[in-house]
Amino acid sequence: GKTEDANEPVNSMKALWTRAESDVTDEEYNEFYRHITHDWEEPAERIVYRAEGTNEFHALLYIPARPPMDLFYRDGEQGVQLYIRRVFIMNDCHDLIPEYMRFMRGVVDSEDLSLNISREILQDNPIIRVIRRSTQRKVFAHLRKLLETDRTAYEKFWTAFGRVLKEGIVQDREHAPAILELSLFRSTAQEGWTTLSAYRERMKPDQEGILCLAGRDIDALRASPKLERLIEKGFEVLLMTDPVDEVILAEGLEFESVKLVNAAGDSAPAETEAERKLEEEKLRELEPAFAPLKKRTLELLRNVLEDVRPSLRMVSSPACLVDAANGMSLQMEQLMRAMGQEVRQQKRVLELNAEHPLVLRLMKMAEDGDARVEDFLAVLYDQALILEGGAISDPASFVRRLSAVMALALQ
Repeated sequence: GKTEDANEPVNSMKALWTRAESDVTDEEYNEFYRHITHDWEEPAERIVYRAEGTNEFHALLYIPARPPMDLFYRDGEQGVQLYIRRVFIMNDCHDLIPEYMRFMRGVVDSEDLSLNISREILQDNPIIRVIRRSTQRKVFAHLRKLLETDRTAYEKFWTAFGRVLKEGIVQDREHAPAILELSLFRSTAQEGWTTLSAYRERMKPDQEGILCLAGRDIDALRASPKLERLIEKGFEVLLMTDPVDEVILAEGLEFESVKLVNAAGDSAPAETEAERKLEEEKLRELEPAFAPLKKRTLELLRNVLEDVRPSLRMVSSPACLVDAANGMSLQMEQLMRAMGQEVRQQKRVLELNAEHPLVLRLMKMAEDGDARVEDFLAVLYDQALILEGGAISDPASFVRRLSAVMALALQ
């Protein structure tokens, strides 16, 4: 059984979560935060919550100023402590808060749980479920208010913990709309962050969806050949660089009944239906002239390519790599490998800019059976791979071919 003094108020802090908020100073709250987290910095946000009625509990939760080192380790600390009627039960109670809120720190103190509860029973306990749902709602409400009233503080929070919170979009279908509403993204239309609702207000009148492009880093995305025509047409594209973004895009989610659309998908959005028909017609007419080049490319690169096709999505670039219809993206493939998973090398689709002088010249070379076309194609493929963030499998061969191409240019 518990010893007598276990019911004593917790150290010198006198269970300050049970006191009225007006009776506790900021310094006392911060001191308690330091005490439970050993963090020398002050917390960024504090949530004090008291639930009454059939299920009574107190919660004192904090959002740290910066992410702890172990935030992305599965068995990192998830620092919410469980108390029952002021008696400490356990550190790091995973059942009190969803995994995508694992950056929260603090204390939950229930009036209704039994003191001898075990970790196993916690999981399916209806009281714990109610506490978890209420705290979740409270955190969402707090973040929503922060986003509306203090954008600078919210952006700071998002920079530190956004990529964790976003995991909830995939893990927790019920709250996905709430998290999407709180999510910030980089965009081609502006520096800084934007919300999805701000993006919606800027959308073109008959735009089909919220255009997104996922990749390894923001600079690579801004320079992506896949965006050239879209930007020329005045479309805005959201740039997504977190691992979970790939999954979010693959799931074809909606925000306020507007679909999130992958800008790297098969067809780039057209201004009008007429324009779309015109582009499809143009590509169909190209097919016969393109066929010899396609044949040569697939013979040369059949190990890495599923298809080669003419494309109108680029303006100044000659080529880009896109994922095959049901294939995994390059980022996802690299992520899985980094996690020690065995992943087959995915074959991709090479798109060649049908209006680029270089591609037109290569089409002619392939038609004439010119053997030199292979060097150009191999270099084009490797360049497209580098732009996607991939590593060239044979640098020596790349350098040799690039030298051959340069020698030709200098003749």
